[in-house]
Amino acid sequence: KSANPQWREQFDFHYFSDRKDVLDIEVWRKDNKKHEELLGRCQVDISALPMKQTNCLKLPLEKHPGSLLMLIAVAPCTGVSISDLCVCPLGDPSERQQISQRYCIKNSFWDIKDIGFLQVKVLKAVDLLAADFAGKSDPFCVLELGNDMLQTHTVYKNLNPEWNKVFTFPIKDIHDVLEVTVFDEDGDKPPDFLGKVAIPLLSV
Repeated sequence: KSANPQWREQFDFHYFSDRKDVLDIEVWRKDNKKHEELLGRCQVDISALPMKQTNCLKLPLEKHPGSLLMLIAVAPCTGVSISDLCVCPLGDPSERQQISQRYCIKNSFWDIKDIGFLQVKVLKAVDLLAADFAGKSDPFCVLELGNDMLQTHTVYKNLNPEWNKVFTFPIKDIHDVLEVTVFDEDGDKPPDFLGKVAIPLLSV
């Protein structure tokens, strides 16, 4: 019931500087659970923004009245990585020892925000649902922790895909839940849902 909403939400996206990424933003209006209406969209060229500073942007909505006020900061990414199984970050014993030292009890108050990090090895899926008429799927796996999201590559025409990837997330809240979702890639259409599992960090 507002034409001037304030959300005050923060989202973290992992942007790699060798790509020319554009941030797409859409504003929707929801009447009820079934009816939604697009109120406008706008785009931000991430590569054109100055690094290591907060950019205050007023973005007019394309072909619609109104604008969005956003704060966007492009900063070096720390603590997040994607690697192959054979070169995972904790595979080196000396690095493992450094991490243990970093999070030992006597160092726990050096940086209050540095709670720790989570490393997830996504190996494979078994007996997935067939999403196309040929009895196959094109599965990929999405991992979400808080507002961080990383995903695997797509394995085409396979109900038993093997990804063998290692994902590392910084932990911002020990009460967060790791959500792992498998989707079927469907060309230009939205991906089909194949399954999901939720793992509270406190259960690890």
